[in-house]
Amino acid sequence: MTQSPSDPAIKSLQTQLTALVEKLPHLKHGKWIQRALSLIVRLAGEEIDRLDWKILTASIQDMERAFQVFYPYRHVRKVTIFGSARIAHDTPEYKLAAEFARYLAQQGFMVMTGAGGGIMEAGHEGAGPEMSFGLNIHLPFEQGANPIIQGDPKLINYKYFFTRKLFFLRESDAIGLFPGGFGTQDEAFECLTLCQTGRSGPIPVVLIDKPGGGYWQDWDAYVRKHLIQRRLISPEDCGLYTVTDDLNVAYEAIDSFYRLYHSSRYVGDLFVIRLKSELSDDQVEQLNENFSDILVKGRIQKSKALPQELPDETADLPRLVFYFNQRDFGRLYQLLATISKMGASSPEASHPELK
Repeated sequence: MTQSPSDPAIKSLQTQLTALVEKLPHLKHGKWIQRALSLIVRLAGEEIDRLDWKILTASIQDMERAFQVFYPYRHVRKVTIFGSARIAHDTPEYKLAAEFARYLAQQGFMVMTGAGGGIMEAGHEGAGPEMSFGLNIHLPFEQGANPIIQGDPKLINYKYFFTRKLFFLRESDAIGLFPGGFGTQDEAFECLTLCQTGRSGPIPVVLIDKPGGGYWQDWDAYVRKHLIQRRLISPEDCGLYTVTDDLNVAYEAIDSFYRLYHSSRYVGDLFVIRLKSELSDDQVEQLNENFSDILVKGRIQKSKALPQELPDETADLPRLVFYFNQRDFGRLYQLLATISKMGASSPEASHPELK
Protein backbone atom coordinates (compact mmCIF):
# COMPACT_ATOMS: atom_id res chain seq x y z
CA MET A 1 0.00 0.00 0.00
CA THR A 2 1.28 3.46 -0.94
CA GLN A 3 2.08 5.76 1.97
CA SER A 4 1.29 9.47 1.62
CA PRO A 5 3.74 12.20 2.74
CA SER A 6 1.37 12.88 5.66
CA ASP A 7 1.65 9.29 6.94
CA PRO A 8 2.99 9.28 10.54
CA ALA A 9 5.77 6.84 9.62
CA ILE A 10 6.96 9.07 6.78
CA LYS A 11 6.79 12.14 9.02
CA SER A 12 8.87 10.33 11.62
CA LEU A 13 11.48 9.42 9.03
CA GLN A 14 11.61 13.03 7.83
CA THR A 15 12.32 14.17 11.39
CA GLN A 16 15.05 11.56 11.76
CA LEU A 17 16.57 12.65 8.44
CA THR A 18 16.71 16.27 9.57
CA ALA A 19 18.55 15.19 12.70
CA LEU A 20 20.90 13.03 10.63
CA VAL A 21 21.75 15.83 8.20
CA GLU A 22 22.60 18.13 11.09
CA LYS A 23 25.17 15.59 12.29
CA LEU A 24 26.91 15.29 8.91
CA PRO A 25 30.49 16.60 8.87
CA HIS A 26 29.96 18.78 5.77
CA LEU A 27 26.90 20.99 6.08
CA LYS A 28 27.80 23.49 3.35
CA HIS A 29 25.16 21.90 1.13
CA GLY A 30 22.92 20.56 3.88
CA LYS A 31 19.75 21.84 2.26
CA TRP A 32 20.39 19.82 -0.90
CA ILE A 33 21.49 16.74 1.05
CA GLN A 34 18.26 16.81 2.98
CA ARG A 35 16.21 17.23 -0.20
CA ALA A 36 17.90 14.21 -1.80
CA LEU A 37 17.39 12.03 1.25
CA SER A 38 13.79 13.19 1.66
CA LEU A 39 13.10 12.28 -1.95
CA ILE A 40 14.30 8.73 -1.36
CA VAL A 41 12.17 8.48 1.77
CA ARG A 42 9.09 9.61 -0.13
CA LEU A 43 9.86 7.15 -2.89
CA ALA A 44 10.16 4.38 -0.30
CA GLY A 45 6.51 4.96 0.51
CA GLU A 46 5.46 4.44 -3.12
CA GLU A 47 4.59 1.22 -4.91
CA ILE A 48 7.52 0.84 -7.30
CA ASP A 49 9.24 -2.30 -8.56
CA ARG A 50 12.58 -3.79 -7.61
CA LEU A 51 13.86 -2.85 -11.08
CA ASP A 52 12.99 0.79 -10.39
CA TRP A 53 15.17 0.73 -7.29
CA LYS A 54 17.99 -0.88 -9.25
CA ILE A 55 17.81 1.88 -11.86
CA LEU A 56 17.78 4.58 -9.18
CA THR A 57 20.71 3.05 -7.29
CA ALA A 58 22.84 2.42 -10.37
CA SER A 59 22.19 5.96 -11.62
CA ILE A 60 23.35 7.43 -8.33
CA GLN A 61 26.43 5.20 -8.37
CA ASP A 62 27.22 6.38 -11.91
CA MET A 63 27.00 9.99 -10.77
CA GLU A 64 28.92 9.43 -7.54
CA ARG A 65 31.95 8.09 -9.41
CA ALA A 66 31.84 10.90 -11.95
CA PHE A 67 31.51 13.66 -9.33
CA GLN A 68 34.56 12.33 -7.51
CA VAL A 69 36.70 12.01 -10.64
CA PHE A 70 35.88 15.42 -12.10
CA TYR A 71 35.95 17.52 -8.93
CA PRO A 72 39.76 18.05 -8.80
CA TYR A 73 39.67 19.30 -12.40
CA ARG A 74 36.69 21.65 -12.08
CA HIS A 75 38.73 24.76 -12.97
CA VAL A 76 40.25 23.32 -16.15
CA ARG A 77 38.28 23.56 -19.38
CA LYS A 78 37.62 20.31 -21.16
CA VAL A 79 36.88 19.51 -24.80
CA THR A 80 34.88 16.42 -25.74
CA ILE A 81 35.78 14.56 -28.92
CA PHE A 82 33.02 12.43 -30.45
CA GLY A 83 33.38 10.12 -33.44
CA SER A 84 33.21 6.55 -34.68
CA ALA A 85 34.84 3.63 -32.85
CA ARG A 86 35.22 1.90 -36.24
CA ILE A 87 37.68 4.31 -37.83
CA ALA A 88 41.07 2.63 -38.31
CA HIS A 89 44.43 4.00 -37.12
CA ASP A 90 45.77 4.55 -40.63
CA THR A 91 42.90 6.76 -41.83
CA PRO A 92 43.07 10.55 -42.30
CA GLU A 93 40.22 10.99 -39.81
CA TYR A 94 42.12 9.17 -37.06
CA LYS A 95 45.28 11.19 -37.62
CA LEU A 96 43.28 14.42 -37.71
CA ALA A 97 41.55 13.64 -34.41
CA ALA A 98 44.88 12.85 -32.76
CA GLU A 99 46.37 16.11 -34.05
CA PHE A 100 43.32 18.05 -32.84
CA ALA A 101 43.61 16.54 -29.35
CA ARG A 102 47.36 17.14 -29.26
CA TYR A 103 46.85 20.84 -29.93
CA LEU A 104 44.16 21.10 -27.25
CA ALA A 105 46.39 19.46 -24.64
CA GLN A 106 49.29 21.72 -25.54
CA GLN A 107 46.99 24.71 -24.99
CA GLY A 108 46.05 23.38 -21.55
CA PHE A 109 42.62 21.93 -22.32
CA MET A 110 41.82 18.43 -21.12
CA VAL A 111 40.24 16.00 -23.58
CA MET A 112 37.25 13.73 -22.96
CA THR A 113 36.16 10.83 -25.16
CA GLY A 114 33.98 7.75 -24.84
CA ALA A 115 37.15 5.73 -24.09
CA GLY A 116 36.66 3.27 -26.97
CA GLY A 117 38.66 2.75 -30.14
CA GLY A 118 38.71 4.72 -33.39
CA ILE A 119 38.28 8.46 -33.01
CA MET A 120 38.05 8.08 -29.24
CA GLU A 121 41.44 6.38 -29.05
CA ALA A 122 42.88 8.99 -31.39
CA GLY A 123 41.76 11.69 -28.98
CA HIS A 124 43.53 10.01 -26.08
CA GLU A 125 46.61 9.30 -28.19
CA GLY A 126 46.91 12.97 -29.13
CA ALA A 127 46.21 14.39 -25.68
CA GLY A 128 48.13 11.75 -23.74
CA PRO A 129 46.77 9.98 -20.67
CA GLU A 130 47.57 12.81 -18.24
CA MET A 131 45.30 15.20 -20.15
CA SER A 132 42.57 12.65 -20.92
CA PHE A 133 39.28 11.52 -19.43
CA GLY A 134 37.50 8.37 -20.57
CA LEU A 135 33.74 8.01 -20.14
CA ASN A 136 33.17 4.36 -20.96
CA ILE A 137 29.84 2.58 -21.40
CA HIS A 138 29.27 -1.14 -20.95
CA LEU A 139 28.27 -2.63 -24.33
CA PRO A 140 28.31 -6.21 -25.63
CA PHE A 141 30.64 -5.15 -28.46
CA GLU A 142 33.08 -2.42 -29.55
CA GLN A 143 33.36 -0.61 -26.25
CA GLY A 144 36.22 -1.93 -24.16
CA ALA A 145 38.38 0.96 -22.96
CA ASN A 146 41.30 1.66 -25.30
CA PRO A 147 44.83 0.83 -24.07
CA ILE A 148 45.78 4.48 -23.59
CA ILE A 149 43.12 5.20 -20.93
CA GLN A 150 42.68 1.66 -19.57
CA GLY A 151 43.54 1.58 -15.87
CA ASP A 152 43.76 5.35 -15.60
CA PRO A 153 41.98 6.88 -12.55
CA LYS A 154 40.28 9.29 -14.96
CA LEU A 155 38.47 6.42 -16.67
CA ILE A 156 34.83 6.27 -15.55
CA ASN A 157 32.69 3.24 -16.35
CA TYR A 158 28.98 4.02 -16.72
CA LYS A 159 26.06 1.64 -16.67
CA TYR A 160 23.64 4.01 -18.42
CA PHE A 161 23.94 6.13 -21.54
CA PHE A 162 21.90 8.94 -19.99
CA THR A 163 24.21 9.40 -16.99
CA ARG A 164 27.25 9.22 -19.27
CA LYS A 165 25.79 11.79 -21.62
CA LEU A 166 24.89 14.01 -18.67
CA PHE A 167 28.55 14.26 -17.68
CA PHE A 168 29.83 14.65 -21.22
CA LEU A 169 27.69 17.76 -21.58
CA ARG A 170 27.99 18.97 -17.99
CA GLU A 171 31.80 18.94 -18.11
CA SER A 172 32.34 20.02 -21.72
CA ASP A 173 33.49 23.53 -22.54
CA ALA A 174 33.65 22.69 -26.25
CA ILE A 175 32.65 19.80 -28.52
CA GLY A 176 34.62 18.44 -31.46
CA LEU A 177 32.70 15.99 -33.66
CA PHE A 178 34.36 13.77 -36.24
CA PRO A 179 32.56 11.41 -38.66
CA GLY A 180 30.67 8.58 -37.00
CA GLY A 181 27.54 6.46 -36.97
CA PHE A 182 24.26 6.57 -35.07
CA GLY A 183 25.98 7.34 -31.76
CA THR A 184 27.90 10.30 -33.18
CA GLN A 185 24.79 11.64 -34.89
CA ASP A 186 22.86 11.28 -31.65
CA GLU A 187 25.58 13.17 -29.78
CA ALA A 188 25.66 15.92 -32.40
CA PHE A 189 21.92 16.52 -32.29
CA GLU A 190 21.79 16.18 -28.49
CA CYS A 191 24.49 18.84 -28.07
CA LEU A 192 22.82 21.19 -30.52
CA THR A 193 19.37 20.64 -28.99
CA LEU A 194 20.65 21.57 -25.54
CA CYS A 195 22.46 24.62 -26.95
CA GLN A 196 19.40 25.68 -28.97
CA THR A 197 17.08 25.39 -25.98
CA GLY A 198 19.47 26.88 -23.43
CA ARG A 199 19.60 23.72 -21.34
CA SER A 200 23.36 23.75 -21.79
CA GLY A 201 25.49 26.82 -21.26
CA PRO A 202 26.90 28.32 -24.46
CA ILE A 203 29.82 26.28 -25.81
CA PRO A 204 31.51 26.05 -29.23
CA VAL A 205 30.51 22.99 -31.29
CA VAL A 206 32.87 22.16 -34.17
CA LEU A 207 32.13 19.53 -36.85
CA ILE A 208 35.48 18.39 -38.28
CA ASP A 209 36.21 16.32 -41.38
CA LYS A 210 39.35 15.39 -43.32
CA PRO A 211 40.50 17.94 -45.95
CA GLY A 212 38.04 17.78 -48.84
CA GLY A 213 35.71 15.45 -46.92
CA GLY A 214 31.96 15.86 -47.33
CA TYR A 215 30.59 14.12 -44.24
CA TRP A 216 29.60 17.23 -42.28
CA GLN A 217 29.05 19.34 -45.40
CA ASP A 218 26.35 16.88 -46.47
CA TRP A 219 24.95 16.86 -42.93
CA ASP A 220 24.81 20.67 -42.93
CA ALA A 221 23.11 20.65 -46.36
CA TYR A 222 20.45 18.30 -44.94
CA VAL A 223 19.87 20.62 -41.98
CA ARG A 224 19.50 23.64 -44.23
CA LYS A 225 17.26 21.91 -46.77
CA HIS A 226 14.95 19.96 -44.49
CA LEU A 227 14.98 21.93 -41.24
CA ILE A 228 15.54 25.57 -42.16
CA GLN A 229 13.55 25.59 -45.41
CA ARG A 230 10.60 24.02 -43.60
CA ARG A 231 11.01 26.54 -40.76
CA LEU A 232 11.56 23.76 -38.26
CA ILE A 233 14.55 25.66 -36.92
CA SER A 234 15.67 29.28 -37.34
CA PRO A 235 18.38 30.23 -39.87
CA GLU A 236 20.39 31.64 -36.94
CA ASP A 237 20.51 28.17 -35.38
CA CYS A 238 23.24 27.25 -37.85
CA GLY A 239 25.36 29.68 -35.85
CA LEU A 240 25.38 27.14 -33.04
CA TYR A 241 28.03 25.09 -34.86
CA THR A 242 31.04 25.40 -37.17
CA VAL A 243 31.67 23.00 -40.07
CA THR A 244 35.26 22.76 -41.26
CA ASP A 245 37.89 20.52 -42.85
CA ASP A 246 40.68 22.80 -41.58
CA LEU A 247 42.02 22.23 -38.08
CA ASN A 248 43.14 25.85 -37.82
CA VAL A 249 39.50 26.90 -38.14
CA ALA A 250 38.56 24.40 -35.43
CA TYR A 251 41.27 25.70 -33.12
CA GLU A 252 40.19 29.29 -33.61
CA ALA A 253 36.51 28.45 -33.03
CA ILE A 254 37.39 27.19 -29.55
CA ASP A 255 40.17 29.62 -28.62
CA SER A 256 38.26 32.70 -29.72
CA PHE A 257 35.08 31.67 -27.91
CA TYR A 258 36.87 32.01 -24.56
CA ARG A 259 38.98 35.00 -25.51
CA LEU A 260 36.79 37.32 -23.46
CA TYR A 261 33.80 35.18 -22.43
CA HIS A 262 34.18 33.31 -19.14
CA SER A 263 30.77 31.88 -18.24
CA SER A 264 27.09 32.75 -17.89
CA ARG A 265 24.06 32.08 -15.72
CA TYR A 266 20.58 33.35 -14.94
CA VAL A 267 19.83 35.41 -11.84
CA GLY A 268 16.07 35.48 -11.76
CA ASP A 269 15.07 36.77 -15.21
CA LEU A 270 18.43 38.44 -15.81
CA PHE A 271 20.97 36.74 -18.05
CA VAL A 272 24.46 37.35 -16.70
CA ILE A 273 27.56 37.03 -18.89
CA ARG A 274 30.85 36.98 -16.99
CA LEU A 275 33.79 38.44 -18.91
CA LYS A 276 37.54 38.25 -18.41
CA SER A 277 37.91 41.99 -18.92
CA GLU A 278 35.51 44.90 -19.09
CA LEU A 279 34.08 46.24 -22.35
CA SER A 280 34.08 49.94 -23.07
CA ASP A 281 30.87 51.96 -23.01
CA ASP A 282 31.08 52.32 -26.80
CA GLN A 283 31.37 48.56 -27.24
CA VAL A 284 28.32 47.94 -25.04
CA GLU A 285 26.41 50.53 -27.04
CA GLN A 286 27.35 48.65 -30.23
CA LEU A 287 25.94 45.45 -28.72
CA ASN A 288 22.69 47.25 -27.88
CA GLU A 289 22.40 48.55 -31.43
CA ASN A 290 22.98 45.13 -33.00
CA PHE A 291 21.20 42.78 -30.59
CA SER A 292 18.19 44.64 -29.22
CA ASP A 293 15.96 42.04 -30.94
CA ILE A 294 16.84 39.38 -28.33
CA LEU A 295 15.91 41.57 -25.36
CA VAL A 296 12.56 41.26 -23.62
CA LYS A 297 12.97 44.74 -22.17
CA GLY A 298 15.65 47.21 -21.17
CA ARG A 299 19.20 47.26 -22.47
CA ILE A 300 22.47 45.35 -22.23
CA GLN A 301 24.31 46.88 -19.30
CA LYS A 302 27.63 46.52 -17.53
CA SER A 303 27.50 45.24 -13.98
CA LYS A 304 29.55 43.93 -11.08
CA ALA A 305 28.70 40.60 -9.49
CA LEU A 306 25.06 40.61 -8.39
CA PRO A 307 24.25 40.04 -4.70
CA GLN A 308 22.50 36.76 -5.58
CA GLU A 309 25.76 35.42 -7.05
CA LEU A 310 27.79 35.88 -3.88
CA PRO A 311 29.86 34.26 -2.58
CA ASP A 312 31.29 33.17 -5.91
CA GLU A 313 34.75 32.42 -7.28
CA THR A 314 34.07 34.73 -10.23
CA ALA A 315 32.98 37.69 -8.06
CA ASP A 316 35.81 39.89 -9.33
CA LEU A 317 34.91 39.45 -13.02
CA PRO A 318 32.99 42.19 -14.85
CA ARG A 319 29.52 41.33 -16.13
CA LEU A 320 27.04 42.12 -18.87
CA VAL A 321 23.41 41.72 -17.78
CA PHE A 322 20.21 41.85 -19.80
CA TYR A 323 16.73 40.37 -20.10
CA PHE A 324 17.27 37.70 -22.76
CA ASN A 325 14.16 36.31 -24.46
CA GLN A 326 15.43 32.73 -23.86
CA ARG A 327 14.41 31.82 -27.39
CA ASP A 328 16.95 33.14 -29.91
CA PHE A 329 20.03 31.19 -28.87
CA GLY A 330 21.48 31.32 -32.37
CA ARG A 331 21.48 35.12 -32.03
CA LEU A 332 22.97 34.81 -28.55
CA TYR A 333 25.89 32.90 -30.07
CA GLN A 334 26.28 35.71 -32.59
CA LEU A 335 26.43 38.18 -29.69
CA LEU A 336 29.14 36.10 -28.02
CA ALA A 337 31.09 35.98 -31.27
CA THR A 338 30.90 39.78 -31.46
CA ILE A 339 32.14 40.04 -27.88
CA SER A 340 35.01 37.70 -28.76
CA LYS A 341 36.12 40.01 -31.58
CA MET A 342 35.99 42.94 -29.18
CA GLY A 343 38.45 41.08 -26.96
CA ALA A 344 40.87 40.14 -29.75
CA SER A 345 43.71 42.12 -28.15
CA SER A 346 42.88 41.19 -24.56
CA PRO A 347 45.81 39.70 -22.56
CA GLU A 348 43.42 37.19 -21.00
CA ALA A 349 43.22 35.41 -24.37
CA SER A 350 46.47 33.58 -23.54
CA HIS A 351 44.63 31.31 -21.09
CA PRO A 352 41.29 30.28 -22.62
CA GLU A 353 41.58 26.89 -20.93
CA LEU A 354 41.05 28.21 -17.38
CA LYS A 355 37.65 28.75 -15.82
